[in-house]
Amino acid sequence: MAQPAAKAAPATPFSSQPHGGGVLLRRPSSPPPPAAALRLGPLFWPWQKVKVGPLSVSPMGFGTWAWGNQLLWGYQESMDSELQECFNLALKNGINLFDTADSYGTGKLNGQSERLLGKFIRECQGPIKSPDDVIIATKFAAYPWRLTSGQFVNACKSSLERLQIDRLGIGQLHWSTANYAPLQERALWDGLVEMYDKGLVRAVGVSNYGPKQLVKIHSYLASRGVPLSSAQVQFSLLSMGDEQMELKTVCDSLGVQLIAYSPLGLGMLTGKYDASNLPNGPRSVLFRQILPGLESLLSCLKSIADRKGKTMSQVAINWCVCKGAIPIPGVKTVRHVEDNLGALGWRLSPDEISELEAAAMECPKKMVQNIFQTA
Repeated sequence: MAQPAAKAAPATPFSSQPHGGGVLLRRPSSPPPPAAALRLGPLFWPWQKVKVGPLSVSPMGFGTWAWGNQLLWGYQESMDSELQECFNLALKNGINLFDTADSYGTGKLNGQSERLLGKFIRECQGPIKSPDDVIIATKFAAYPWRLTSGQFVNACKSSLERLQIDRLGIGQLHWSTANYAPLQERALWDGLVEMYDKGLVRAVGVSNYGPKQLVKIHSYLASRGVPLSSAQVQFSLLSMGDEQMELKTVCDSLGVQLIAYSPLGLGMLTGKYDASNLPNGPRSVLFRQILPGLESLLSCLKSIADRKGKTMSQVAINWCVCKGAIPIPGVKTVRHVEDNLGALGWRLSPDEISELEAAAMECPKKMVQNIFQTA
């Protein structure tokens, strides 16, 4: 006989105490939710881990796209001390997954994100006993001059040099070239195999792959004895179309973990912006097109956030977790880290998830998909 739907466990606030440059979030003293509530799905705290291939990673990671990007995110080197605080605070609270890319950083700052992560690992006074305690997932750009597997392996070695570590947690192909240079892609796949076989990466992943292309690379890597561990894609309440949902289904069937980038829709789901208050830089163009149609979704987010005693950002990120993805929101400030950590340790009810998705479906415009996204 079917069991009646269980009610969602109430949101349990973190207790906090001053710790260094931020707030150390501690395990609550209240008892865990009843067993019936757990039938809704996994209830994660930051210190609990989920499997990505052979790796044990936090149920949420942090993205570092902004670390070195002056054009889109207004990075300045004066931010580095607070970025170090962000990194330290995340580690102290159980977050061990940090996503980056060899293309992150504008102009002369290209590769700055990786350099900063390496510096922060070396200088961290926290709980790092081994470099492998921090899971660095970096993405290698499919530049047109990377035509051989050897060149792709050299890209991996360059990333390791910037990070000053011996091996990566996850080595990822940043995008597929299937739409415009299919012959190049096979060489890049071979490069992933080679860096895995050489022990330069502990796991292999891809980014911006659609379901059909994901099945192809999974099959090819398997034929070479290399498991595909992760697939990173834009995934949020503003990016939950049929293709994303099909990709999630394919990932589940193949045992590939979905990693959700831009879980806050570049900031549109935070409630911070409206038509009269737009971010600086190129994002303002996109926001001007999409934000006016988000009233219903943002209202729904706020209503649920108020009921839960959470922020809109925390609700939007928790939705990703409830869908079985690992969200990697970007962080630039200690406040971002503290807010994002509050997305874990509780979960939306099935009714709240349905309510959010219904509101999202009413939005006349969704997030623009990455131009390299394949079918």
